[in-house]
Amino acid sequence: MKPFVKHEGLAVTIDRANIDTDAIIPKQFLRKIERTGFGIHLFHDWRFLDDAGTKPNPEFELNQERYKGASVLVTRDNFGCGSSREHAPWALEDFGFKTILAPSYADIFYNNCFKNGMLPVVLKSSEIDELFEEVIKTPGSKITVDLPSQKVVSPKGKEYSFEVDPVRKENLLNGWDDIGLTLRFETSITDFEKLQKSREPWLYQTN
Repeated sequence: MKPFVKHEGLAVTIDRANIDTDAIIPKQFLRKIERTGFGIHLFHDWRFLDDAGTKPNPEFELNQERYKGASVLVTRDNFGCGSSREHAPWALEDFGFKTILAPSYADIFYNNCFKNGMLPVVLKSSEIDELFEEVIKTPGSKITVDLPSQKVVSPKGKEYSFEVDPVRKENLLNGWDDIGLTLRFETSITDFEKLQKSREPWLYQTN
């Protein structure tokens, strides 16, 4: 996955608490086995007025012109609750979101974000309120999220600090998912396999 270091992007607000994974990516779109292509179905039941997804709901935030191209999502408590489906961060990332700012997240969703290169930032409810106010008042508002310094910079330049687990931080900064972490030891794994093959060749027989 791509490293996450610092991101500045257009912000969009979704003023709802307890947004669950079925709202983020409805169950009828979970048939794909690859991670890509879910973005077009993100928030489907809110973005569209019809099941086919041909009639955009003009009242939903992501359909409004001022938020087109947003890559920073500002939202409310318990984001990503519901099922454990990893498709939720896949859909958000595929749509173009790089980071999410909220007071709290469902644990499984929070963990899945890190595994897919997306940074879920936890801020105080009062700080989220301030960001909501700035973004809503000023079209084109951009928010900067700096992972090395663990700072969020509001559209008006106000800074907010956030906490992040050191291991997760290192993994994001280096773009290491679970496979990437394993490949760090590729040389040692190869050396072990060569030694094992010479000592126990029957383990490697294919016939």
